[in-house]
Amino acid sequence: MSGVYISYPFCAQKCTYCNFASGVFPRALEEDYLEALEQEISSWSWEWTPETVYIGGGTPSRMKPETLERILGKIPGRPWKEATIEAAPGGITAELASAWRESGITRVSLGVQSFVRTEIARTGRKHSAEQVALELDLLASAGIRNVNIDLIAGLSGQTPESWDESLRWIERLRPAHVSVYMLEIDEDSRLGQEILLNGERYGAPDVPSEERTAEFYETAVERLHRIGIERYEISNFAVPGFESRHNLKYWRLEPYVGFGADAHSFDGGLRWQNVETVKEYVGRWRRGEPVRGEASPADETGERFFVGLRLMAGIRPRPEERLRFDVPIKRFLDEGLLEEEDGVLRLTSRGVLLSNEVFQEFVTV
Repeated sequence: MSGVYISYPFCAQKCTYCNFASGVFPRALEEDYLEALEQEISSWSWEWTPETVYIGGGTPSRMKPETLERILGKIPGRPWKEATIEAAPGGITAELASAWRESGITRVSLGVQSFVRTEIARTGRKHSAEQVALELDLLASAGIRNVNIDLIAGLSGQTPESWDESLRWIERLRPAHVSVYMLEIDEDSRLGQEILLNGERYGAPDVPSEERTAEFYETAVERLHRIGIERYEISNFAVPGFESRHNLKYWRLEPYVGFGADAHSFDGGLRWQNVETVKEYVGRWRRGEPVRGEASPADETGERFFVGLRLMAGIRPRPEERLRFDVPIKRFLDEGLLEEEDGVLRLTSRGVLLSNEVFQEFVTV
């Protein structure tokens, strides 16, 4: 069954760690974007009925309820098996939660990142741990109990004590799903740029080492396991039965279609991507030009390893895959980055921490 991704790349502020194609834009540009987005969805030829919808960003929780309803009303299949909206803590009200539920939203992904006030402030966010707890109650009262909480290991100023505080809040709140990401240091975020330049803005000198960040991650794996929140993908943990149906489509190479700027699509054989920036997306719409890029064939074998090994369930190689990847498979088994049981390959605990190195081999072989 297929899924739908909707890109809403607008935020109230740009977080220091963010490396997505999102940001703060003029209101008029946002209005044009939403009109273009609605037109793109309306013009899609639905040859199948989606079972999941995911609205990501950006901060789509900023969208007016009537706008969200108008957009979702263009997608067949409601009520879907799962419909997720990403949200920034601090802006959820009882009225908003009820409107989401009435529009078909069944799951909310909260970008908490940290429950520690000093760490939150350094990211550019303004919420408090108490606000997150209150908003979880508001969502539950509206009938939305399937909530994901994002955490980032490696934020500026993070210490074993502050990481413990964030994990204790998770233990207290018991969400159905938790995502734990290790801070990415690259030139696509303001914090990443500052670290690469050896600068001092955004708390760059206080970012933990890679080794300490890995320790935070491994502590989270253990603590979440204790309360029944199990790791099913490198960065994703869930109470059994509450795994993200939509995101599993990416890792299982199931079809999905994306709408909006920088949205990706996969039909089972071909991949394509919409133009990346909001400005170009709106500009092409105004000129009557396609916003979708050229489709290219997917490398099913390479991709199956690349995404399949992200899942803790692992992957059972086909005979032709064994032949193609024989050398890297044997090397990673010898190095303790992969393990094999009954013909199924999985990343080891050490392999998870070095997963990019492993994946690179299967993409390039």
